[in-house]
Amino acid sequence: MADKDDHLESMMETTVKSDTIYDGKILTLKVNTVELPNMKYAKREIALHARGVGIIALTNRGTMYMVRQYRAGVGEVLLEIPAGLVDPGESPQEAAVRELQEEIKRQPESLVYLLDAYSSPGFTNEKLSLFLARGLNYSPKDLDSTEFLEVEEYPVEDLFEMVKNFDIVDAKSIIAIQYAYYECYLPNREEFLKHREGMSAQRDDDNL
Repeated sequence: MADKDDHLESMMETTVKSDTIYDGKILTLKVNTVELPNMKYAKREIALHARGVGIIALTNRGTMYMVRQYRAGVGEVLLEIPAGLVDPGESPQEAAVRELQEEIKRQPESLVYLLDAYSSPGFTNEKLSLFLARGLNYSPKDLDSTEFLEVEEYPVEDLFEMVKNFDIVDAKSIIAIQYAYYECYLPNREEFLKHREGMSAQRDDDNL
């Protein structure tokens, strides 16, 4: 273990100077001068970003609620899982519940923490906590006035095919869909399909 620790220590960089070039609402941009393991120096452009959450909003029919919205960073409209930033003084769990209410108008009976992941650690410390939400009851809350999105619902197996076909390109959503498919949908496929068939039968009865 000591040899491994020594090896990891030998890979570390030391920050010798840090300049803040922008301090905004959700991120701070820094240019750091670092000393490398070979005693040379380099510049590192770092974005310090507010923490975020992403939620697998899974129904008893084996479907997931997704949101479609414009993303300015890539200039495209993307299909994603519900997600957002953790407000000051708010826990990730509280943020996940709030984002579900704002984005898909649902409040979960069960919210299970799954993991923390870094979005792009080469230049930012942005960390996203992923949750699994079940028992989604209608509970509306107004969106932020700057957000515009559409809520869509898809069977997990369809979303999995969309990932395979590169129709979904948002990284957090790809991770979430693969987890939902392998850990939730496949082990409980028959139960999900039974609920799905029951819903279809109910809609048919309503249309008689």
